[in-house]
Amino acid sequence: MTPRRFLPAATALIVALFVAATLIVYPLARPARVDFTENHLFTLSDETADVLRGLSEPVEITFVYTRSVGQDYPEIRAYASRVRELLDSYKAVAGSQLRIEEIDPQPFSQAEDEALAAGIRAVDTEGDDPLYFGIIGRNSVDEQRVLDFLSPDQEETLEYDLTRLVARLDRPEAPLIGVLTTLPGMKEEGGYSLRGEMERTFDIVQIEEDFFELPQDMDALIMIHPPGLSEWQSWLVDQFILRTGRAAILVDPAAKTSPKPQSRLVERHIRSDLGRFGPVWGVSLAPDAVADTETALPIQAPTGSGRTGIVRHPLYVSTPPAMMSQESILTAHLSRSVNFASPGALVLDEDSPIDKEVLIETGPAPSWIEADEAVKDLTVEESLALYEPLEGAKALAVRVHGTLVSAFPDGAPDPELPEDPVMAEFAARAIANAEPHIASSEQPAEVLVFSDADLVDDGLYIDLQRQSAFADNGALLMNVLDMLSGEASLLSLRARASSRRTMTRVERMRDEAQTEFFDEQGQLETQLAETEARLEELLQTGGSQAVSIDTATGANLTPDQQEELSRLRMEVTETRERLRAIERDFRRDIDALEAWLKFINIFAGPLLIGAIGLFVWWRRRRSLSA
Repeated sequence: MTPRRFLPAATALIVALFVAATLIVYPLARPARVDFTENHLFTLSDETADVLRGLSEPVEITFVYTRSVGQDYPEIRAYASRVRELLDSYKAVAGSQLRIEEIDPQPFSQAEDEALAAGIRAVDTEGDDPLYFGIIGRNSVDEQRVLDFLSPDQEETLEYDLTRLVARLDRPEAPLIGVLTTLPGMKEEGGYSLRGEMERTFDIVQIEEDFFELPQDMDALIMIHPPGLSEWQSWLVDQFILRTGRAAILVDPAAKTSPKPQSRLVERHIRSDLGRFGPVWGVSLAPDAVADTETALPIQAPTGSGRTGIVRHPLYVSTPPAMMSQESILTAHLSRSVNFASPGALVLDEDSPIDKEVLIETGPAPSWIEADEAVKDLTVEESLALYEPLEGAKALAVRVHGTLVSAFPDGAPDPELPEDPVMAEFAARAIANAEPHIASSEQPAEVLVFSDADLVDDGLYIDLQRQSAFADNGALLMNVLDMLSGEASLLSLRARASSRRTMTRVERMRDEAQTEFFDEQGQLETQLAETEARLEELLQTGGSQAVSIDTATGANLTPDQQEELSRLRMEVTETRERLRAIERDFRRDIDALEAWLKFINIFAGPLLIGAIGLFVWWRRRRSLSA
């Protein structure tokens, strides 16, 4: 082979070897990666890794993204890259059990039909075409779950949402939720909207009020304004929580939605509480209801004059997202208020060793209202007459988590059998089949406690005419059940850090500018307002003896007044000029930094390469001349 042919042949051989080596090595080295990001954005949590490694059947993930539309929105484009990178990390851990595909649903295409059929939301944009940006998940039995829109604002929960989707597809059967309640709307089909939403998402089993055993294989328990439990029933609930660790409890000192008894001889069940569990968990329900003028909900109610109207009623508390925990995935991304009706307050025992987290609380100055009064249809005036502000916010929702101990330290109590022989035999059988008593949690518990049962009522969060939610009561409770009924490994998975990085130097410069300029700006604006007011006073006419004046020249003013008028006009002109200068100075340093960043990004690379080239050329020329 001649030297002229050797070089091209050798180059082609090297390229072929490189491609072959890459194809062989890449699949082997793909799981190995090093994450240099500050918040370990590309390192999956241990909980996610456990779910992915434990997949029992193949799961297919389809990433739906309209590239041509998303490119016009930098935040969407950056978030799409983040989603791809996360999916790639999932694939690296799960291997062949996870198949990932991306489709671009162009208008009138088969991909668009697939996205719409799956439930991906079409988001209107400024252009002609909609934006599709979501996830479709399927398993081997065609079970399907969808994240209809991936909002960049919810990046912190992206891993949780995606891992939950994969875990649910790996376990196709719907979780079993036990419901124990005295509220008719949560017992009957066609009752509250929350009940219907639960039936669409979970398998629901209704627990009767006289139960002697709990359903087998129950994934989670929700008790909404439960009846007064017997010792045996309390023990069954206690043991379920210790073994399974998943429960939501909605108690209420003054339940407005509690059914009125048909007989006057029966007392209305308006109060429910935590019973034996409160002292053990370090959480108790205060005896009175809570009113809060700061978060009072506008409702249609009696105004005290025999008529009804829209008024802000302090016994109806509308807690905005700002008063909810921003650390918990249950509440951090709720965009609307959660509404309560005559709620109670959860009192936390500071000496209790059990871990507790306040999820929702009132404003800083609520008031106690006696439960017997709060359950009535009080007017705003009547509520305010009873209002006595307290110091400090009160907890409305609390998360209890970690290892719990039994509320029955002496073991299972002796049950009382019903008088009916048939029911007594059934109860005896259930008691005989009960599992042995355990004294502490077999796994970390997750118990959510709410101080209001009325929040499940449609009237508090759903526009009944439009059949649309105006508050996030339902979303919050579905989040709770979704978390409690998920894989055990997901219960400790919390929001991840965002990939969005703040420009710390710009933020520092903005803070310094605010400190330097804004105080002076406030003083100048006050001075300007006072000067203009004095000008108006000089130029105005009033009273029977007032005379018209020439506002341009100040005619009919005394010489002293004309001198003051000229001085005030000069002050107004100078003050306004100084305010404009402050606005310019406020942006000056930030604009200069922005200009330098643009210069570095655009010209620094080429200039550096050019400088290196000139240096090499100079060295070679010097060596040749030597």
